[in-house]
Amino acid sequence: MEVESKAIQHTDEMPVTALTEQTDRAVLNEKAKRADEEDHKAKIIPALRLHYKAVFWAFVVSMCVIMEGYDTSLLNNFYAFPAFAKKFGKFDPGSGKYQLTAPWQAGLGNSSGVGAFFGAFLNGFLVDRFGHKRVVLGSLLALAGFLFIVFFASSIEVLLVGEILCGFPWGIFATISPAYASEILPLSLRVYMTSWTNMCFIIGQLISAGVLAGLVHNNSDWAYKIPFAVQWFWPLILFPVLLFAPESPWYLVRKGRVEEARGSLVRLNHKETEAASIDEQLALIIHTDNQEKELLLEVSTSYWQCFRGVEARRTEIASMVFAGTILTGLTFAYNTTYFFSSIGLSSTQAYNLNVGGTAMALASTLVSWVFIMPYFGRRTIYLWGTFGMTVILFLIGILNVRTNTHSFALAQAVLTLIWTCVFQLSVGQLAWALPAEIGSTRLRQKTVVIGRNAYYIVSVVASVLEPYFVNPTAWNLKGYTSFFWMGLALLTLVWVFFRLPETKGRSYEEINLLFAKGIGSRHFSEYQVDVFEETDQKGMVVHIERAERV
Repeated sequence: MEVESKAIQHTDEMPVTALTEQTDRAVLNEKAKRADEEDHKAKIIPALRLHYKAVFWAFVVSMCVIMEGYDTSLLNNFYAFPAFAKKFGKFDPGSGKYQLTAPWQAGLGNSSGVGAFFGAFLNGFLVDRFGHKRVVLGSLLALAGFLFIVFFASSIEVLLVGEILCGFPWGIFATISPAYASEILPLSLRVYMTSWTNMCFIIGQLISAGVLAGLVHNNSDWAYKIPFAVQWFWPLILFPVLLFAPESPWYLVRKGRVEEARGSLVRLNHKETEAASIDEQLALIIHTDNQEKELLLEVSTSYWQCFRGVEARRTEIASMVFAGTILTGLTFAYNTTYFFSSIGLSSTQAYNLNVGGTAMALASTLVSWVFIMPYFGRRTIYLWGTFGMTVILFLIGILNVRTNTHSFALAQAVLTLIWTCVFQLSVGQLAWALPAEIGSTRLRQKTVVIGRNAYYIVSVVASVLEPYFVNPTAWNLKGYTSFFWMGLALLTLVWVFFRLPETKGRSYEEINLLFAKGIGSRHFSEYQVDVFEETDQKGMVVHIERAERV
């Protein structure tokens, strides 16, 4: 059966053979230009038919992030979990309940984030050395081993060490998934599968909320051991599948392994895709890689390079987009079981609201996929989402004047759920998609790592402060905490307006040139650039098979 648009054929073209060791620049540019034109013209449904294999592998790799979302939600909600609080906390006469002290809440809440910070940083080196596939497989094995520590933890100190160690592979998964997806998918599918990483994070939170809601009345140690044990399921399922995953063709080209890159492209495309189309896709990757080397004037892919020249601006954007998720109130308003308890809701009400809120978050991401992302630009979505969350945080703070009234407390809880929906319709989705396309392809992995580590740093600070804000043994500000986050959200809104560019519909080469030309962020969408007209003038010879030392 014929497949729609199966062979990006050109009737006026000579038979295409494998690219030779030295290919004339004009020939390479011609092939790359055809691939770029097809990439820009491709619609979502035909692209899915032609690239369903690439979608599958991006889908599976991103599922590793489910584990980080699961554990993040797990620990934050364990604080109000009776069995966990009794095992690792102390009795508080004021509230009549067992409580973890604010310092230990902050310590445990940040433990996996600290590990993830160093894991992500290490990932920038590991991917350059070993490639995406081997790093993911090794991280899955490491996580399976580290989970024994948290499962058998007999003290809060041992639990802390186990969480830090588990954070290492989680940091790797969180930074490798969007980068891998952005390198194996065409332009029309890029934002969907990079933001799928966010959906995996939410799925993990939803599973966590469901598991906790089912065990909240269990007073034995198994009430918190079972949730830890559930995490072994993912390495067991994902490792054997990912043994067969193709390596990123962009990584292979950067390493001079062009024929292997061609093999990966064959595996990522529909089986009936013609050799001419594969050659053109490969030519576009090589063309983009050469363009970046010319713009950067060197082949270095060190972290230091991310802070030099135009790359510094790109690194700033990736960092602020990720950090913006925390600065707009994530620690306060998302997965807020402990906050629900602090304003007087019962444990059952708090956990039911948490499950409902997480389900609403997942539904919101689907709504964003279907009704928002196809029709609005990245900048527009992020800007208006930040504005909406700022307003909601202000309303939550105002309502706290009557928080002793049950209806007012319930209204605050409902507003946090609305905040969650707005967050996942906008900032939550794009915080994963934008960093993966903002950085240059040669520095993409490290740009994503720096952006995600900016998130971890801000998250650590927020997680230290938040328990003090709402803990009855500390500042006990309850809903007034939202005024603090509203101020940070307002500052984030100002930054977005002046500094966040529009990248929707732009190829990596176009983004490279827009940054190289110093185009202002508010003018990205309207600026016209022809990457092939500019690069054609250079008339250089491309050494395709040259192995690169990084």
